Amino acid sequence: MIFPERLREAVEANALKYDRKELAKAAAAISERYREEKGDGSRLVTKGCETAAYAAMRMPATFAAVSNALEHSLAHIGCGIESAADIGAGTGAAGWAVSELAESLTTLHCFEREAQMRELGKQLAGEAEIGINTEWFGFDTAKDTLSRSYDLIVMSYTLNELSESGRDRAVDMLWEKTDKLLLIVEPGTKAGFANIQRARERLIKAGADIAYPCPGNGSCPLPADDWCHFTARVQRTKLHKQLKGGDVPYEDEKFSCIAAAKCGTNPCERRILRHPQISGGFVDLRVCADGGISDIRITKSQKEFKAARKSDCGDSI
Repeated sequence: MIFPERLREAVEANALKYDRKELAKAAAAISERYREEKGDGSRLVTKGCETAAYAAMRMPATFAAVSNALEHSLAHIGCGIESAADIGAGTGAAGWAVSELAESLTTLHCFEREAQMRELGKQLAGEAEIGINTEWFGFDTAKDTLSRSYDLIVMSYTLNELSESGRDRAVDMLWEKTDKLLLIVEPGTKAGFANIQRARERLIKAGADIAYPCPGNGSCPLPADDWCHFTARVQRTKLHKQLKGGDVPYEDEKFSCIAAAKCGTNPCERRILRHPQISGGFVDLRVCADGGISDIRITKSQKEFKAARKSDCGDSI
């Protein structure tokens, strides 16, 4: 899903209030903190320029990853979403993704610890006209508890900021407050996937049905030195390229995720784990199924051939 143009304009208008060199310096500092994945609750941003740089640099990527994961997840449940919560909302990227995909959504609540993030998130929602009844709340995922439940709860790029015990507490608390679907998205790194795996195990023990990406609730068949992650392509603007220090017109955001449901699921039979290798007469796929991970070849003579040629990593086949 394409990052909303009206939101992009609002994000960049806010960023351009600051000196470009100062923005670039702030972007580099944020990237370094983001890669560290300390899990100690350290603050990602501390001042207005950093918040503006964060929004310009990370909102499109977060929006793309959550949109990708949520679109697949909604396809595997049989219930509508009327209320949603964005946990660790930052400046609201995941909430925007929910507002674009959940057709029956009427209420969106965004929860974020940092006041500057909340203020910019509210500003962007107003300027870009998110179109959903949206409220913002101060919230520390490491210690606070939601006062109500929601059909959908999304927590993106937040587990990696918590301690191990904090991650367990957050997953348990959010699952208790979930009425239909809990979606957790993390960086597509070995550490990010390890956090997703731990969350998955806790959710299954709590009675969850896994809607995405797994074909079921069985043990993960991946070997210890591998990890499950997918890719969302992000189109870069001129400002985005300047902040990231690159000339390529796009970047691929790698993410890991888990979607746990309380309202029933229709899981896929096979999930594509790697980018399809397409040739003239066949498509090679690495897939995850209940029987484990396997490499399959789909040829022109098979009915799945056209779908396989159009498929991507993360799709079902």
